[in-house]
Amino acid sequence: MKLSYFIQPVHPYNKDYRRCLEEDMQSIILADKLGYGEALVGEHFTDLVEPITSTLMFLARLIPETKDIKLGSGVVNLPVYHPAMLAGHVAMMDQLCDGRFIWGIGPGGQPSDIEAFGNREIDRNAKMVEVFDQIMEIWWGEAPYDTKGEFFSISTMETYMPEIGQGIAPKPLHKPHPPVVVTATNPHAAGITLAAERDWHPISCQYVQAHWIATHLPKYLEGLRNAGRPESPLGWRVAKLIFVADDAATAERYARSTDGPYGHYFFNLMTKLGARGRNALFAAYPDQPEDQITVEQSVRTQVIAGTVDDVVDQILALRELIGPFGTIVYTGADWADEALGRRSMELMAEQVMPRLNDALKADEADITARVAAQMAAE
Repeated sequence: MKLSYFIQPVHPYNKDYRRCLEEDMQSIILADKLGYGEALVGEHFTDLVEPITSTLMFLARLIPETKDIKLGSGVVNLPVYHPAMLAGHVAMMDQLCDGRFIWGIGPGGQPSDIEAFGNREIDRNAKMVEVFDQIMEIWWGEAPYDTKGEFFSISTMETYMPEIGQGIAPKPLHKPHPPVVVTATNPHAAGITLAAERDWHPISCQYVQAHWIATHLPKYLEGLRNAGRPESPLGWRVAKLIFVADDAATAERYARSTDGPYGHYFFNLMTKLGARGRNALFAAYPDQPEDQITVEQSVRTQVIAGTVDDVVDQILALRELIGPFGTIVYTGADWADEALGRRSMELMAEQVMPRLNDALKADEADITARVAAQMAAE
C-alpha cells in the first residue's frame, strides 16, 4: 500500500493567513522528506477556513522546496476557469514539475464559490467535462483553434500567425495529459465508473462514512472493465483523517475532542454540507436519524487515531470493510499543536506503513497475480 498526503486545508477562520500558508507548505516539505508519494492540495476562493485560492500557484512555490514527492491539485475546479486559460496554466505546471504533477479535477463544491462564479443554476459536471475536453482540443488539435461548446467557445482563427508561434498553445509534458484524479463522495457514484472509463483515478473522500465508501470499489472496477483495462483495485485511493501519537491518551485528547483540530474539521464540513441537506454522508449507518448525526459521532467513527498499533489495526479494519485499495491518503488537519502534527506524520510514514505492508504483503501479491493472469488471458 502506498502513502499520500492531502490537505483541503481546514484552519480556524481567524488564524493568520500567512501562518496558514506557511504551515501548509511546511507539512508538504515534511511529507517529501518522510517519503510520502504524493501531496494533494485543495482550492477554494471564498472561504477563510479553506484559504488556498490557487492550488497551482501554491504547488509551484513548492517545486524547488521538494525533491521526490508528486505535487497534485486536489482539485482544480474546472467550471470556474476558461479552457484556454487553464490549458496554459496546467501545461506550464506540468513542464515545471518535470513529471511530478498530478492533475486533480472537479466541478467545485464550495457553496459560496459556486455562487460567486455564477454556477448555481447550471450542470457543473457537464461544464467540467466540456472544459476538460476543450483543453484536450487545445493541446492536441490543429491550430488555429475553433471549438464551440455549450459554455465556452475558443478561437484563434483571426489572429493565427504560425511563423511567429502566435495562436498556438503550449503543451504539457505528459501525453495526452498529466495523471488525472477525481474525488468520489456520493454512495454508488456513477461518476466513479465514468472516471475509470476515462483513465481518471478516484479518491474516496475522507469525510464520508466507510459504509458509503464501500460502494465505490464496485463502481471503479465496473469502469475499468468497461474500458477493457485490468480490474485492479490498486489504482483506488482512499482518504482518511489520521492522527498517530506515541500514546493513546494524547490521541484521545487531540483527535477525539470536539474542540480539537479534528472536531473543528468536522464541525466546519458538517455545517457546510448539512446546509445543503447532505448530512447522510456522516451517518454511521444508512437511515440514521439526523438528530443522532453529530460532531461527537464523527470524531469517534471517522477519524483513524491512536498509537501506531491502533492505527494499523484501524486501517486494516477499514480495508476489510470497504475492500482492497492501493493508496491510503493521509488527510492533514490544522496544526493546532505543530509538534504533534509533525510527529503524527513521522509515525505514519516510519512505523505505520511498514507494519501495514507487512500485514498486507500476501494479499496484495495475490491481487497482483490475478491482474497479471487477466492481462495474459486478454
